Amino acid sequence: MNRRAWQSAVAALALVGAVAVWLLATRVFPYHSLNHDEAVYLQQAALLLEGQLVLEPPLEEVFRPWFFVEDGGRLYPKYAPVPAAIFALGELLGAARLALAGTAAAVLALVAAVVRETFDRRTGLTAAAIVLCSPLFVIESAVFLPYAPTAMFNLAFAYCYLRADRTNDRRVAGLAGVAIGIAFFARPYTAVLFAAPFIAHACWTLKRNPRTALPRQAATAAFGMAGVALALAYNAAVTGSPLLFPYEAFAPRDGPGFGHRQILSHEAEYTVGLALRSNALVLERFVIDWIAGGLFGGIAAAVGFVVAVRRGLSPRQSVLAGQVPSIVVGNVFFWGNFNILGDLERAGDGLIATHGPYYHFDLLLPVAAFAAVGVLAIAAVARRTADRNLSPERARVVLVAALLVSSLALGGVTATSLDETIDRNAAATDTYERVYEPLEDGTDDPSVVFLPTPYGEWLNHPFQPLRNDPDFDGKRVYALDERPFAVVDEYPDRSLYRLAYRGTWTPTAGSPQASRLQRVEHVSGAELAFNATIGVPPGTESLTATVTANGTSATYVAENVTDRSTVRLTATDDRLRVTGTNWNADEPLSLADREDVRLTVFVDRGPGRSFSYRFELPVRTTGGSVRALTPRIERCSAIRNCGGEAAYVPDSAPRNTFVRTELDASNADG
Repeated sequence: MNRRAWQSAVAALALVGAVAVWLLATRVFPYHSLNHDEAVYLQQAALLLEGQLVLEPPLEEVFRPWFFVEDGGRLYPKYAPVPAAIFALGELLGAARLALAGTAAAVLALVAAVVRETFDRRTGLTAAAIVLCSPLFVIESAVFLPYAPTAMFNLAFAYCYLRADRTNDRRVAGLAGVAIGIAFFARPYTAVLFAAPFIAHACWTLKRNPRTALPRQAATAAFGMAGVALALAYNAAVTGSPLLFPYEAFAPRDGPGFGHRQILSHEAEYTVGLALRSNALVLERFVIDWIAGGLFGGIAAAVGFVVAVRRGLSPRQSVLAGQVPSIVVGNVFFWGNFNILGDLERAGDGLIATHGPYYHFDLLLPVAAFAAVGVLAIAAVARRTADRNLSPERARVVLVAALLVSSLALGGVTATSLDETIDRNAAATDTYERVYEPLEDGTDDPSVVFLPTPYGEWLNHPFQPLRNDPDFDGKRVYALDERPFAVVDEYPDRSLYRLAYRGTWTPTAGSPQASRLQRVEHVSGAELAFNATIGVPPGTESLTATVTANGTSATYVAENVTDRSTVRLTATDDRLRVTGTNWNADEPLSLADREDVRLTVFVDRGPGRSFSYRFELPVRTTGGSVRALTPRIERCSAIRNCGGEAAYVPDSAPRNTFVRTELDASNADG
């Protein structure tokens, strides 16, 4: 294959990869994936486009995005800014997902170039095709995560290093240093594991021919150390210490190593035994589900390695072979490979089921390289055998048939693995589309939207598309519901809404089933009244209302209820009264200055048919005045379902169940 034909083939392969990744990113991941780290990088990309490294929210406790570190009044991301800068570049070109397509194309072209440097052009092209057909490459390249971008810089380093080794070009050697320095800045541990075999090769060249190798290796080392210095300078800017990495500031026990590992409330004793077991499972899934051809691809790589050894493995080829133990052993020390498995006893659990063994992304290079050697060697043996035993015409027919059968078999294995993975991710996307639909159909007026917190007090976890602008002054501002009155005071001229959903947050299982964008009213005055009119289905035996305020509760029973009932709460600066038709209310309850008044109406229809309406009414009292916001409303089929996942959604409510609310104030002052 001549140079021009090879370059054209590589360009076509890269273009196919870019288109495939673009289609996957836009069709399967329009709302992003189950890995909520995507939002971290996209929030960071928005910061970089504004020339900022940190967020400075106007209020504490209500604007903290997922995986951002609190530092006084500042918030900075856990991750280094290199992948985010790549995504920001795509945004500058018109769409952030252009960066995904461009990165995918670059990875494929660089795989071809690296393998060409170590073997030949035909092997390089075959290796790139194998990477393109690997589900791990396709899925990870289509999401806003750091593994493909970091691999791009690692591969650029590998290509430049090998080219400089062949040509003794110091400028190319310097580019190798630049590339690995950027990779280190992006993901230090990943870059070190990738570069380790190259460092060993560099030491060997220095010992073998120091006069020739020293200037070249010095250029690589100098520019590589510049990247390290840049990473340390970034650390100093955001954490205050060049040796304190942001991920360590977020969770000091989250890095490589054995023993007690912890991030937030998730912790484990990461023993050597657990590490070996976890990584064995990860590697098993890598070979079976996430490379081209599955187990057949792994066998082809093993055959290719044996063939390369029998032909005489060159030092440059040994570098690629050395990446396998470097990456595999290095990952044993990192408990992230335990975390992506979820429950070790359940197949298909954890992020590995939807995203693959992404910490082993760099293994695609050596596996594809030796698989390409194996495939071409097997094809050569088959051709020689056919030529010896068959006529030329029959040999061609047999070879074409064998090629078709093997391609169909390997393609079928790959397609099955990829199809299952896409189906899992598509199920989550269908759920996201249902949850976000009220926002897409909602009002376009300047607004504040309070978001639920299924995973704790974080923004963008899980609601990744609902991100704030770096100045927290976009058309929509998203806030946690922790300090609602402070948010109202900060944004007095905006409309208020609350996103709520019904069902547990398990997107791959089709839950939540429904959501709503609830309009929130803010009233204040000397006295306020909240009316809740609820539907009472036929066959109801009784209604019981429980009101909780200031740590105390009172229970009331309704009399002579038909198809509806109204409960009225009247609040002043220190008292709360319950009134309403058919309710035998007694003494008032006291109100604290900061209170979420809870009203629960139990509709008793007998075992298996009863349910509750629950209202959480935010109330604040100050100096003779009382303020309130429209309550959170739930319809709970069981008491354990209340508390955020049983939102009342009018369009999906059963027949004869409904809620109508009114909130008003007398002597209104705002």
